[in-house]
Amino acid sequence: QLQASGGGLVQAGGSLRLSCAASGRTFSIYAMGWFRQAPGKEREFVASISSGGGRTYYAESVKGRFTISRDNVKNTVDLQILSLKSEDTATYYCAAGPRVSNIRTQYAYWGQGTQVTVSS
Repeated sequence: QLQASGGGLVQAGGSLRLSCAASGRTFSIYAMGWFRQAPGKEREFVASISSGGGRTYYAESVKGRFTISRDNVKNTVDLQILSLKSEDTATYYCAAGPRVSNIRTQYAYWGQGTQVTVSS
């Protein structure tokens, strides 16, 4: 089970740290990803991290502003977001899958989402 948190209402230019907590003892075998979905739009890939944390992969649109990290002792995966823009407004979802990927269908397990709203 995945539980995302940390969303909120933030002014443009601000920062947020989203966190996803996983239950169970198998967290460390999964690659983890973050996706987001804005109203009326498709869910899109944001970032992914390998099971051991050694490899990360970002959508071009967020490179340099988003950082994904994980702690396999605490069973958490975080997404640090800097310099928030209005276009970052979306519901953010964490997901677990077998490998680092930007393909939504590669992820078998999903959290419930946390809302990020950026005000200009």
